[in-house]
Amino acid sequence: MTVLLAGCSGHAADDSGNAEKRDASASARASADGGAASGPSAEAAETLDPDPARLPKTRAAALDLIGRVIAEPDSFGPGVEKRSPYESGPDTWPVLGKDCVWQQQKPAHSVLATLSRSFEVPAEAGKGPVRLAATVTVHRARVDAAWEVAESIEESMRCPTQQLREGELIGSLVAGALFGGEANQNNSDDFLSETGQYQSSEVGGPHYYAWQQAQVQQFTLAVTGKGAKGRTQREVDDLVVQAQAAMLVQLRSAVEKQS
Repeated sequence: MTVLLAGCSGHAADDSGNAEKRDASASARASADGGAASGPSAEAAETLDPDPARLPKTRAAALDLIGRVIAEPDSFGPGVEKRSPYESGPDTWPVLGKDCVWQQQKPAHSVLATLSRSFEVPAEAGKGPVRLAATVTVHRARVDAAWEVAESIEESMRCPTQQLREGELIGSLVAGALFGGEANQNNSDDFLSETGQYQSSEVGGPHYYAWQQAQVQQFTLAVTGKGAKGRTQREVDDLVVQAQAAMLVQLRSAVEKQS
């Protein structure tokens, strides 16, 4: 049975992944045509069969894997550049407070390592900058990654409006989730997508907002896109989907069984 989740918030804290434990019982499913952003390209790796020997078990191994998996500018396509600061510290973890304001804390014990990178399509004549981000998190166990994904849905419903940082808000959210194998979603164990509106003191708004998160084994991979004046929904969605697909392919290369 599929369910579409609707609210008026987004939930990636400053373009990152999400916080603390994720209650797997909160998972919900959404139809692929329910209004949320489309998932990773069909060209992305199908749900992988990992080699246990290649799965990271230490922080150092997790950081090494993240470096091989996380998106780079060309993962999104041409014209995308690094933003400054480019990388978040691996010791920061976004948590949505009771006041619906995102704040940075230390990662939960379940997290072996996590890293976020920031990008943009620069402004040009008649068009504002598209802000992009990618996050890869390696948990100690598969169930920990599933908890992270499920909590993302709870966050969307709990806070009608969320503040990313001073002067930045996201809202009017439509969120959807699919299990692996549902509606031809064969790229991950669990897949979430959220679309809504973004506004900031810098670029105005509201503008289109998109976020996707895929869970594969003990890993979560998230991509965020924030639109701007003159940028279409299709333009932002294409950037997000392309980077998500690239990271899924890179994850498969890093951990799948080798013949």
